[in-house]
Amino acid sequence: MKRALTGILIFQLGLALLLFLGDIGRDFSLPRPGTSVPRFDTPARPGDQTRRYDPGALPATRPGGPDVAPSGPMPDRLTLEVTGDAIVLTGTIAPGDAERIAGRIAGLEDRPDRVVLNSSGGSVADALALGRGIRAAGMDTAMRASDICLSACPYILAGGVTRDVAEGARVGVHQHYFGENTLLPAFTAVSSIQRGQGEVMRYLDEMGVDPMVMSHALVTPPDEIYLLLPEELERYRLTFAP
Repeated sequence: MKRALTGILIFQLGLALLLFLGDIGRDFSLPRPGTSVPRFDTPARPGDQTRRYDPGALPATRPGGPDVAPSGPMPDRLTLEVTGDAIVLTGTIAPGDAERIAGRIAGLEDRPDRVVLNSSGGSVADALALGRGIRAAGMDTAMRASDICLSACPYILAGGVTRDVAEGARVGVHQHYFGENTLLPAFTAVSSIQRGQGEVMRYLDEMGVDPMVMSHALVTPPDEIYLLLPEELERYRLTFAP
């Protein structure tokens, strides 16, 4: 935890300097090399894990495999479907989804104990709330071979008591986008980012996930995604079996 906090502090100091020196009316992202970033569907390998992130350009349909249905277009808000012994959440995490999905889960008569995720990300606050609700209910989280869990989605994944990611599924993290506000003073922007990062790190620690996973997120711009390898998922305890 101490290493993670040190890394966050260094990042925030650099961020503050860049915000004060730069044009804060523009979208902000960290400087990056001039090389082009591979497409999202390019396979990741050690040392080559950063891919383009554009939710609208992600593959709309991917072929399934044995016992895995092909994925369809990503809905613009989370959908809930009960399939066998699992609740399947699919789509973008829209503001208000946490309360809506929690209400639907609470209303299930024979509620499954496993939540399967397939999401390109979205609202961080709703992802944290959903993750906490899943943990409080003693439920597990999982991903199938064709699923993605990007941006804010890994926080829902972290909420599971047991967390399983099938081979071929893709889990990715990056900087969270805070939007554009030409009237926002730089010190206010930094303060907002600090609060958000602090909340995320407290949440990860609360869920038993190593906050050092954020070291990859903080150096990956919002329009890119860092895909975690299976050994990293295990190291940071995003995959976990008690």
